[in-house]
Amino acid sequence: MLTRRHFLVSAATTAAGAGSIASSGAWASQQHVIEIVRFRFKPDPLVVRPGDTVTWINRDIVPHTATALDESWDTGEIAPGKEGSVLVTAGFSTDYFCRFHPSMKAVLRVANS
Repeated sequence: MLTRRHFLVSAATTAAGAGSIASSGAWASQQHVIEIVRFRFKPDPLVVRPGDTVTWINRDIVPHTATALDESWDTGEIAPGKEGSVLVTAGFSTDYFCRFHPSMKAVLRVANS
């Protein structure tokens, strides 16, 4: 079981993708997947909106994290073959890195809804 410090955890099984507009004209929350491959976050950058869930899947052979630079959110340790998620909220910190490998950095861009 994965633990999270600051945000609702949600497993994502869908591929990363662009959001869609619901028939009511309102933004429908999306699930996004970022793969950790060869000590990189892919895709980078990724555009998200408040209410979206972002899930990182570790495809490397060592553990990683996805941690906000200001430490306002953190997936916790993601073991090889496992995943960790965060819910994007208003005022979400967008620059992040891996606590175990600080040179691994990426950006989530928060679009207006």
